[in-house]
Amino acid sequence: MSNEDFETHSSDAGYDSRELATVGEDNNKQHGGSHERARPIPRISIQAFCDNPQMAEVLQVAAEDRRLSKAHVSVHMGGAVAAVAHYQESPTPNLIMIESGLPRGELIAELDRLAESCDAGTKVVVVGQLNDVILYRELLKRGVSEYMVWPVNPLQLMETFSNLYNDPQSDPVGHVYAFVGAKGGTGSSTVCHNAAWALSEILKGNVVVADFDLPFGTAGLDFNQDPVQGLAEAISSPERLDEVLLDRLLTKCSERLSLFAAPVSLDKEYELSPDACDMVLDVVRQNVPYVAVDLPHIWSAWTKKIVTQADEVVITAAPDLANLRNTKNLVDLLKQTRTHDGLPMLVINTLGMPKRPEIGIKEFCQAVV
Repeated sequence: MSNEDFETHSSDAGYDSRELATVGEDNNKQHGGSHERARPIPRISIQAFCDNPQMAEVLQVAAEDRRLSKAHVSVHMGGAVAAVAHYQESPTPNLIMIESGLPRGELIAELDRLAESCDAGTKVVVVGQLNDVILYRELLKRGVSEYMVWPVNPLQLMETFSNLYNDPQSDPVGHVYAFVGAKGGTGSSTVCHNAAWALSEILKGNVVVADFDLPFGTAGLDFNQDPVQGLAEAISSPERLDEVLLDRLLTKCSERLSLFAAPVSLDKEYELSPDACDMVLDVVRQNVPYVAVDLPHIWSAWTKKIVTQADEVVITAAPDLANLRNTKNLVDLLKQTRTHDGLPMLVINTLGMPKRPEIGIKEFCQAVV
């Protein structure tokens, strides 16, 4: 990516940054925005039977995406014939995907045989070589959930799976923004809190700020709140969290902005579980359209999971060498683990400070990407 791929904006949102560099806008356009349509897929079992090795590769790529992180995906070769033989002796999973190059009559015959072994509730997706309306109608009559014509890419596959388990007509699952500082003291929390307020005021949508810095969080101070309960209670028993308990634990800061506050107490140590954090954020995003996650500057299993699983990542950095190194490490990690997502957004904070050497935006961005 060339330096022209960066856009620089002046910032007047109330935080200390003087410039806002948005990284990767062209990268998002490259995907055509497809990653916005595929929502996270629940904990289901997906078994695929392919004729074409290229289809198997597409499935493997999709299985590594964050949207399928909760699903268990297994890929087998042999197409429809292998699927029929396999399920004569084994129970069927939540979702079967069959890729086959068989002619219309033979494919329908094999699927009729498969139907004899299918458990109730099992969904079937078929990928075929024929762009045939008659075949499509025959498959739908037999209860096939979706028919796709080869070639397909991982994003199309994920969107199809997502639509089977997420009603496209329902309100979308909330968008999670993870705010992380490249180094301590860069102002990531301030950027997070101001961005959350801006989302609630400009887009007129409900926003929750989740302050995951449990011992030293500043969200309560910034919003002038001192809640008794908050995020720590939810994480300690994530299986109890539902819409009613969530409403009780949130602190209302304005008409549309709520705070999931940190306890800011040193009475105990906080050992957070990645799965507990995941469960809590799942409940929150089911109830509000926007979730701003304020992450502390530590690196552990749970912070890594939140950053890599978020819909958008915002990195706040100061223009010095240590921040440059850490930002590049973060961007490299996200490029490796989020191959179907755009690059993170980058906020260059505290630019133009007097009597302090700094790296220019152009040089900073060139080195990061």
